[in-house]
Amino acid sequence: MKILYIIPLAIMLSCCSSVKNQTSTGAEKLDNQLLKDVEVLSSDAYQGRKTGTKGAEMARAYIIDRFQKLGLKSYPQHVNYAQEFTFNSRGGTKVNGTNIIGYIPGKGTNVIVVSAHYDHLGVVKDNVFNGADDNASGTAGLLKIATYFAKNKPNNTIIFASFDAEEMGLQGAKAFVANPPVNINTIAINLNMDMIGHSDKGELYVAGTYKYPELKKYVDTTRKEIKVILGHDDPKLGHDDWTNQSDQGAFNAKNIPFLYFGVEDHKDYHKATDEYSTITKQFFSDAANAVLEVVKSVDKQSGLQQSLKDKMRMTDNPQKVNKF
Repeated sequence: MKILYIIPLAIMLSCCSSVKNQTSTGAEKLDNQLLKDVEVLSSDAYQGRKTGTKGAEMARAYIIDRFQKLGLKSYPQHVNYAQEFTFNSRGGTKVNGTNIIGYIPGKGTNVIVVSAHYDHLGVVKDNVFNGADDNASGTAGLLKIATYFAKNKPNNTIIFASFDAEEMGLQGAKAFVANPPVNINTIAINLNMDMIGHSDKGELYVAGTYKYPELKKYVDTTRKEIKVILGHDDPKLGHDDWTNQSDQGAFNAKNIPFLYFGVEDHKDYHKATDEYSTITKQFFSDAANAVLEVVKSVDKQSGLQQSLKDKMRMTDNPQKVNKF
């Protein structure tokens, strides 16, 4: 979605304008920390967070600092939350990427992966593509969800995966599923956010229930503050089928159930105008709350992994499994 040296985090935060307490015309308050995270990550100092740049390094430092303060654990194989990987760019150049992976242990053996990519397009023809919606918004949503579960122990272990190199072909997510920090068979579901902060229509789409209809029960489509819409996941839609168009695609390739949260393309998509000032702030706060509620609902499910696997088998062969 120019800096030569990393600005110390404390200076960076002091340079960013604070998000003042604001309220909507209704009773809902804006989530100030959520907005602050987007404002910082999409500021010019981060130079568009392109994979392999100082801006991306700064973004990782910010996310790691937030993970540490929340008390998220780091897997032993990931030094200070960092899962490093390499891949070849479309032009054949070797690129180094880094995912930021933290987790909160649950009471059982099932694993939920909550994800959002932090990279964007960087500097293009001297224009900084800050990627406020794409995908500083999803990263901020991930941090909000992590904040909740840091205070409220989950039933399932929740991995918080901030992926790199999504803009280069879902490379971070592909690296994660190729070498996950846990047995991949214990991952019950991926809940991915990519562009949840900008909608003039107040519409948040949830993709994934076409392939996994059992997941519909976890999504509240009756919310009054925003429109939560199931869709953009029917293969007949062609390019409008989002099933594999963000990091959930890497999980889908491994037949891991997923829900993807995002908005439709808007006038600032993949443009230099995708700035913090264009975030639809009340919608963003409401959308992040809606995603959090889905994660909470999914986490309440006991035996989640086996339930989803049984449903998959029943869908593939209705005569094979009779339960559910």
